[in-house]
Amino acid sequence: MSKTIHFIPDNVKITVEDGENLLAAAANAGVYVPAYCGGDGVCGRCKVRIKEGEVASGPSNSLKAAAYADGWRLACKSKVLTDLVVEMPPEKGEDGKIHTRKPKTTRAISARSLDDLIGKWEVDPPVEKRFLKLPPPTIDDNISDLQRLLRGIKKGCFDCVEPTYDHPQLLRMLPFALREANWEVTVILLRGKRSEEPDRIIAVEPGDTTGHLYGLAVDIGTTTVGGLLMDLNSGKVLAESTAYNAQIAYGEDVISRMIYSQRPGGLKILQQKVVFTINEIIEKVCREMIISPSDISYIMAAGNTVMSHLLLGIDPKFLREAPYVPTCSQFPLTRAADLGVLAHPSVRLFLYPSVSSYVGGDIVSGVHACQMYKSPKITLFIDIGTNGEIVVGNEDWMMCSACSAGPAFEGGGIQCGMRASSGAIENFHISPDTYEPMIITIGRTKPRGICGSGLISIVSELLEVGVIDQQGKFNRRLNHPRIRQGVSGYEYVLAWEKDTLVGYDIIITEVDIDNLNRAKGAMYAGYQTLLEAVGLTFADLDRVILAGNFGAYIDLERAICIGLLPDVDRDKFYYLGNASLLGAQISLDDHKRFRERTMVSQLITNIELAENSEFMNHYMAALFLPHTDMSLFPSVKDKLPKGD
Repeated sequence: MSKTIHFIPDNVKITVEDGENLLAAAANAGVYVPAYCGGDGVCGRCKVRIKEGEVASGPSNSLKAAAYADGWRLACKSKVLTDLVVEMPPEKGEDGKIHTRKPKTTRAISARSLDDLIGKWEVDPPVEKRFLKLPPPTIDDNISDLQRLLRGIKKGCFDCVEPTYDHPQLLRMLPFALREANWEVTVILLRGKRSEEPDRIIAVEPGDTTGHLYGLAVDIGTTTVGGLLMDLNSGKVLAESTAYNAQIAYGEDVISRMIYSQRPGGLKILQQKVVFTINEIIEKVCREMIISPSDISYIMAAGNTVMSHLLLGIDPKFLREAPYVPTCSQFPLTRAADLGVLAHPSVRLFLYPSVSSYVGGDIVSGVHACQMYKSPKITLFIDIGTNGEIVVGNEDWMMCSACSAGPAFEGGGIQCGMRASSGAIENFHISPDTYEPMIITIGRTKPRGICGSGLISIVSELLEVGVIDQQGKFNRRLNHPRIRQGVSGYEYVLAWEKDTLVGYDIIITEVDIDNLNRAKGAMYAGYQTLLEAVGLTFADLDRVILAGNFGAYIDLERAICIGLLPDVDRDKFYYLGNASLLGAQISLDDHKRFRERTMVSQLITNIELAENSEFMNHYMAALFLPHTDMSLFPSVKDKLPKGD
């Protein structure tokens, strides 16, 4: 149940979920509260006064009994229980004067209903079970066991094409399965790839198992693999799980893994590692539902082109060599067990088709999920990551490209960078008067480092208050202990050694900012190049859809402030989440939507940015915060200090 928090004297209101952390709520509302320890409760700086309402918060060593009785609490240790009125203490600047706060504009991507994007889908999966009571053979009716089974399947189905079968193992076990089950069996049928094609018998099970029909949707990410176990009779998600892709030990990005695959035995190792990760997920979700992996009847998977090649054991050598050609784009339907995946021997694994070497099935799955190919609206689809993928278009045409943004968005290449896990700084504010920080960490612990969303927040805030300029250089004129000369140039101290879990100062350096600048510059140049290739500008866009888990944590205003996202009407932005997994889920549920995926991949035309001369021009122009052409960022221009 949602609660309303009214921060005074800032006069800012925000709606949060019951139990929300008060410090995090203030940060999301753009309200500055001094906080140095990430929410661990030890610095004692985030004192606020509860004027109305209730929070769950115990006494603290940082609060005297009288202050606690008067309503003072540590924001980082307070959970919202009711509607609140929260008084913020006055803030003194370096000059000793009380300063009036000016709340920052922050904005999460609207949690609007996604029905108009993903639409409705039917519970009509590509596999089905039919229970059959077959008459035993007699001298007068001694047709073959297979014919008897086919006759039973077709009985009562007047308009269906007679099903077929495609593997001899079915025939080896069929006579024994029928007799041991006393001729009462359940057949698992796989629908034809096209409506005119016959269904295929993929398994025969003893007894009536129609009430147990399960499917698995899998997103094979370079860093993380995610899976959803679904009840295909009801369309409900029963369990979900994620795991780090075990291939990480052999390279953190696809280029490193392609290089490793060329070593003796390298390809086999990488194939085994991704299968190991998928099996880990299968075991987790099956254990949660107390079912066997052999109960899963179909697996729908999506991954980038490299991950798809590695899963199938296909050599990716030529993906990274000009002219960047994959072995195939439409992947064959594969028996999961043949790959080593824990499943019934008959279970099929389907991989979404790719478009090019660096625009893979995960993007096709996302475009499929949000139905760009059915809408007249001009849409920019973005998946931000180490390899950023971009699609623009509508129901008539779609163009795509990929750009290497580097690992900055995942904390790579940043001196104190880390993945989004406990202790990572995920949100940041800075006082424009004292230049003191407000840091929020994942898990509300002392900080250990900076994750991607935290990096965007930090750079945006430093830019807005004038601590750094638009080139990402620190303002040498500011005399403040947190702004100092470091080993690799100037830096800002986010957390002093005593306030961290790692035993040293956590800093952001000019080199870090430069690495972020290059990553966001590559993404923005990709948008511009792709739009120009089809004669469009940002003004022509009707929608901007952000996909991927990273998008869940991006503050829209800050991403625009640094030039990562275009400065367009905020109501045009949508967040789709893990679009790759969503597309796989939809295809598991609805075979009609599933059959559209080939059309989707065929509608998308790829542009190689590496071969486009305009891309480099746009990239160089974007190596500025937010951009060298400020007419592209009118809302940011108004925020920046005068003279910058």
